[in-house]
Amino acid sequence: DAAELRLLNDRFEKVLSAVYMVYQPIVSWARQAAFGYEALVRSTEKSLPHPGAMFEAAEKLVRTSDLGKRIRAVCGDPMKEADPDCTLFVNLHSRDLLDDSLFDPNAPLTAWAERTVLELTERAAIDGIEDIASRIARLRSLGYRIAVDDIGAGYSGLNSFATVQPDFVKLDITLVRGLDSDPVRRRLVRLLAELCSDLGIFVVAEGVETVGERDALVELGIDLLQGYLFARPAAPFVAPKF
Repeated sequence: DAAELRLLNDRFEKVLSAVYMVYQPIVSWARQAAFGYEALVRSTEKSLPHPGAMFEAAEKLVRTSDLGKRIRAVCGDPMKEADPDCTLFVNLHSRDLLDDSLFDPNAPLTAWAERTVLELTERAAIDGIEDIASRIARLRSLGYRIAVDDIGAGYSGLNSFATVQPDFVKLDITLVRGLDSDPVRRRLVRLLAELCSDLGIFVVAEGVETVGERDALVELGIDLLQGYLFARPAAPFVAPKF
């Protein structure tokens, strides 16, 4: 009801003012070095205690653009101190593609566009976004590269390959978990890796937690890895463990 929405909106305003970012490394196993870092949103406001609660409130209040704008305003700040070849990965909600500020050449994140990969989550379907190809083209013209996140978690993965033509795809944790002991998962990941190789798309495997998963992914030709095995999300920029 209206009173509940007002209370939720008050909490959401507090969250926006208390947003901060943590960063998790994406490593190149072949280079034994950090390839880049994914920016992940957090807030010191405890009434919406985790990112899922923040985005659920944003969607209920029809304020996803406010949350996205706030994230993009702060997530690039540490890049001033980053290595010059460090790549920043930033999540986009599909509704962010409708926000004109995303395409503003003077927006804070645009300053780092040449070193930024924008991740479109497969869970937030892009089907309802009109002119998505032209919107993606506008982002590329600013220098951004594009990733499709959570491949394997939803229904629209292959469609998003064709629509977005991403520079990166990120394999969902559900494909990675237990990969070393699951022949079906191994076959699926091998096929995805071969498809991406043919299309010139980089693959990032998320959620790597065990040496067995790491070794299976490397054996399948996937070099870019992310997960607790290397580092937990932390203040910028934590050195990964190998």
